[in-house]
Amino acid sequence: TQLVRESCQNYKRREKKDGACKCKFNLCLQFNSVLLTVLCTLPQLLPCILSVWSTAFLLGYVAFRGMCRLCGNNGDLIPLSDAAGAQHSAEGGVMYMAELREMLKKYLKEERIEDTLSRASHPPGSSEGNAVAREILQNLQNLRMDHTWTDSHYATLQFPSRTQPNALWLVDSEGAELEEIPLDSEGYCAYSATGTATGGVVYVNYGRSEDFEQLRAMGIALNGSIAVARVGGAVSFAEKVWHAQEAGLGGVLISPDPADVPQDTRRLGLHSNAVISEHVHLGSGDPFTPGFPSFNHTQFPSTQSSGLPIIPAQPISANVASKLLSQLSGAGCPRGWQGRLPYVQCVLGPGFTGPSERRVKMAVYNTMKPVLLNNIFASIEGKVESDHYIIIGAQRDSWGPGAVKSGVGTALLMELARTFSNMVENGFYPRRSLLFVSWDGGEFGNVGATEWLEGYLTMLHLKAVAYFSLDQAILGDDILSVYTSPLLADLIEGALKQVCVSYSFFLQSSVAVKPLYLNSGAYSFTAFGGVPAMQLHFTEEARSYPFVNTQLDSVGRLQELLQGRLGSVGRAVAELVGLMVLRLSYDQLLPLDVTLSHLSFSVCQSRGLSPQWVFSARGDYSRAAKNLHEAIKNSDIQDERLARLYNTRIMRVEYYFLSQYLSVVETPFRHVFNGRGDHTLSALADHVSLLRSAPHLFDEARFRRQLALFTWTLQGAANALSGDVWNIDNPL
Repeated sequence: TQLVRESCQNYKRREKKDGACKCKFNLCLQFNSVLLTVLCTLPQLLPCILSVWSTAFLLGYVAFRGMCRLCGNNGDLIPLSDAAGAQHSAEGGVMYMAELREMLKKYLKEERIEDTLSRASHPPGSSEGNAVAREILQNLQNLRMDHTWTDSHYATLQFPSRTQPNALWLVDSEGAELEEIPLDSEGYCAYSATGTATGGVVYVNYGRSEDFEQLRAMGIALNGSIAVARVGGAVSFAEKVWHAQEAGLGGVLISPDPADVPQDTRRLGLHSNAVISEHVHLGSGDPFTPGFPSFNHTQFPSTQSSGLPIIPAQPISANVASKLLSQLSGAGCPRGWQGRLPYVQCVLGPGFTGPSERRVKMAVYNTMKPVLLNNIFASIEGKVESDHYIIIGAQRDSWGPGAVKSGVGTALLMELARTFSNMVENGFYPRRSLLFVSWDGGEFGNVGATEWLEGYLTMLHLKAVAYFSLDQAILGDDILSVYTSPLLADLIEGALKQVCVSYSFFLQSSVAVKPLYLNSGAYSFTAFGGVPAMQLHFTEEARSYPFVNTQLDSVGRLQELLQGRLGSVGRAVAELVGLMVLRLSYDQLLPLDVTLSHLSFSVCQSRGLSPQWVFSARGDYSRAAKNLHEAIKNSDIQDERLARLYNTRIMRVEYYFLSQYLSVVETPFRHVFNGRGDHTLSALADHVSLLRSAPHLFDEARFRRQLALFTWTLQGAANALSGDVWNIDNPL
C-alpha cells in the first residue's frame, strides 16, 4: 500500500510538471509486479498471498480510481477539478456518460436563465434588436468558443404603415361609411394582402378546413364575405386565412375568444381590447425567395411564395368581435361553435340585424421593407467527427417584450452554451460538434433559420445530425408537448427518465409526442432540410398562457403563471435538451431510431388500383433497417471506420424522405411524412378517403401520381439505408 501511495504521489508531481500522468492500469501493473516478485520467492505461502493480492488489488483500484478514472488512448489522465479545466490537451480521454450527466447538472444555473429574460420590444432591423444581437454575440465570444460568427441575409418583411393605419368600418349597402370601429394600431398580420375588402360577416369558428366544409354543407353564402375567426383550434393564422381564401371569402378578421384565451385580467388574462398578432404566410422563410436564399449577392428572378395570401387579414380584439357578431342574423351556429364573447348569441351571418343592409369594410395598408437579418453562431468543435453537427437554436426577435416568444428560448440557449463551454474546459470532449444559434426574423415565419438552411442545404447534407428548437419552451409546467421527427422519439424518452428523477413537477406532468407543425421553429429543418428536429412546449393544463404574440408577453406575467418557478422549470428544460445533446455528441453510434413501425400505411385498394408497391417499398425499408441493426450488433463499433460508415447511413435516412422528384422552389417542404403538398402520405390518404366520402371527387390520375411520388421516395430511402448498390435487394 505504501508503494502504491508513493507511486501515485510521483505521478501527481509529474502531472503538475508536464500536464500528464499515467492511468490506473499502469499504476496497478507496477503494484502487481511487486506482488508477483513476492509470489516467486515465497511459493509456500501461495494460497494466503493470492488472497491478499486479490484483496489489495481491489482496494487499490477503489482507493485510487478517483485520481485516474479517465484514460485516453495514450494513457493520459484528464483531471476533473475546476482549476485544471483549461490545462489538458485535446488528445485527452473520454468520460463516462454518468459523469457527464452529473457535470451537466452541476453547471446549469437557474438564476442565469431568469437574468437573461428582461427585454423590451425588439423586432428585426430595429435599434433595440441590433443591441440585443451585439450583446448575445459578445456573451458567446466571452465563453471562449472555438468559433463565433454572424450570417447575414436581406429579407423582405412586412410592417404596419407609419402614415396610414389599418382600419375597419361599418358601411351601408352603397359602401358609405356609417361608423369606424377603432383598431389597435400595433396589431397586424404580417404578409397580409393589402387593400380593401367589403362584404357581409360570416362567423367561421376556428377557420379550420372542417369548419368551412360544415358551412358549405349548411348552404351559408361565403363568396365575398368577411370571415371572423377565433384564435386557436390547433391551426395557425396562416392556415385560417388560406382556408378562407380557398372558400372564396374576401378578407379575414381574427380575434381571441374567452373560451380559448383567458380574458379576466384579475386572473392572468388578456384585457378585452388586446389583440394577438401573427404572420399569415403559409410557409417558412422569406416569401419572396421561396426555396433559395436571400443573400444580397444573389440575383434570382422575381418570384413569390404560393403561400402568400391574396386576401387581407387583420387581428381584432374580443370587444370588436363581440360588436360585430352580436349584430349578425342568419342560421344558428353548429354545436360546439359557441364561444364566450359577451352579448353574442351565436349565429353565422352573413347579414346584420336591423332595417338597413349593413356590411363591413376592412382596409390593410401594411408596407414591405427589406431588412438585414443577422443570425449569430457559436460552435464547439468535435474531437472525432468535427464535420457532424448537433444544432441548438432559438428565435431572438420579438414584436413585444416577448418573454415566452423569444426571451425563454434565448435564455436557455445562452445557458446551454455556457454550460457546455464549462464542461469542455473541465474535461468533456464532444465526439461531434455543437452549434449554438440565435436566429433573427423568427416572428415572420422563422425567416433567419430557413434562409440559412436554403443557403447551406448542400453543405449541411450528411453533416447536420439533429436540430433542437428552444422557442416557446415554457408556457407552463403541467403538460410537456414534444413535437419531433420520429427518429428522435427514443432519445426524448430516455432523457425524460433521467430528468424525472430530479424534478418533482416532471413526475406530475403528462407527456404528449406529436408531429412537427408548420409554425414550429424546428419544422423547416425536417420538412425542408431533411434533418431530424425537435421542439418542446411546457404548457398549463387548466389555463393557457394568453400573452404570446401580444404586447403583454412580459417576464412578470410568466413568473406569475409559474408562481415564481421560472428558473427551476427553465433549468429542467435545459437539462432535458442538454441530455439529448450529450447523447448525440458522445455516443459512438448515433442514437437515432430509423424504423417506421410507428407509421400507418393504410391505403385502400379499389377501382383496380393496388397499393402493393407502397407496401413493397415499406418492406424493403424495414428489411434495410433490420439488416443495419443486425450488422451493427455483430460489428466492432469501436472501429472508427465502421462507426463512421454506419453513422453516415443513419444520417441519410431523414434526408432521403425528401422527395427528389419535386422542385424545391415550387414545393419547398418535400418531406413525404412531415412536408406539405400532394406528395405526402397524409395527402395520399386524404385523397383515397374520398372513395368513401365523395367518390365523384376522386381523381384517378392524381392518385397514380401521388402513389408514384410517395412510393419512389420511400424506395429511395430504403436503398440509401441498405448501403452500397450491391446490398440492394434486387432478386432475379
